[in-house]
Amino acid sequence: MKSNPTINRRALLVGLAATPIAMSAVAAAATESQPKLVVTKDPNCGCCGAWVDHVRAAGFPVEVVESPEVNRLKVRLGVPQSLASCHTAEVGGYVIEGHVPADAIKRLLAEKPHAKGLAVPGMPVGSPGMEVDGVENDTYDVVLFGAEGQRTFARYRGTRQV
Repeated sequence: MKSNPTINRRALLVGLAATPIAMSAVAAAATESQPKLVVTKDPNCGCCGAWVDHVRAAGFPVEVVESPEVNRLKVRLGVPQSLASCHTAEVGGYVIEGHVPADAIKRLLAEKPHAKGLAVPGMPVGSPGMEVDGVENDTYDVVLFGAEGQRTFARYRGTRQV
């Protein structure tokens, strides 16, 4: 039986025409799979922008608010002074303080522990946004904090969980 080349070309054209729509739908679904992070940072901080790039690359839509009043936000959100870092984010009802790896944020959102949020105190070398060429990455804790206190949620060396 001989195939009909007109039907095959038509099917091909319809398929090709639908591809951009399907691709944009897949891209939109991937973006929508993570909730939006609202990041408040000092306008003069460069490492915060690198951390924003890290969480965006992990699929989080991000809104950046630049404010010299970041410390007031930390106090209002209940970030303990001992856990403070250079930027504060809010996502899914949680606070994310400092250079927390995107994988830890995803785990937090999946597990939904009773807590205020996650923090990486200070600015450990090798944490997302704090990469330094030629310098060995620090090992650091991602701390879960809230009314029940603080505990290690995960431990990382650079952006790799250990």
